[in-house]
Amino acid sequence: MSAFIQQLPALIGVIVGALGSYLAIVRGDKVRFRRERTARWEERRLTVYSDYARVLKKSVTLTYRVSSHLGNDPHPHPLSPEEAAPQLASALEARDPVGEALLMLGSPDVVERAREWVVLVIEMERFLDTRTHDPEAWSALLARQRAARERYYSAVRDDLALPPGHSGRWIFDEPVSAGS
Repeated sequence: MSAFIQQLPALIGVIVGALGSYLAIVRGDKVRFRRERTARWEERRLTVYSDYARVLKKSVTLTYRVSSHLGNDPHPHPLSPEEAAPQLASALEARDPVGEALLMLGSPDVVERAREWVVLVIEMERFLDTRTHDPEAWSALLARQRAARERYYSAVRDDLALPPGHSGRWIFDEPVSAGS
């Protein structure tokens, strides 16, 4: 019996060490799981944010082309309203599912900035529906849309803790030809 009592402290040490190791592993696994889950959701949000921007940008590009046809925009590839109608309808249809995903996964600030941007895109579409020829009004509308897009991207970067990005405004020293 005395041999057992002499080894009891070592046995207790082994039990405490094993229990400590077990608790450290469990805690580490929980922390890793939370970190991986957060990373997965951030990837999903980035995908939703990107999809929303891509779908909205398609509408914007189509409005540039139609506006060029109407003489309001210098876009090198004009498109008549009749030719653009099915593409605009398709772009509008694509907005709904990505907009719903944005509402589910987006931060309140990103969703608000997305709303501001889409409202301006809708204004651009309505401007073209009237077939107005007013390059100054179109230019002002474009400036507002670009600012809204920039605020959307800024909110996305803030939400995902990304570094500041480019404004997206490209300035060319020389006119760009249609082939560039």
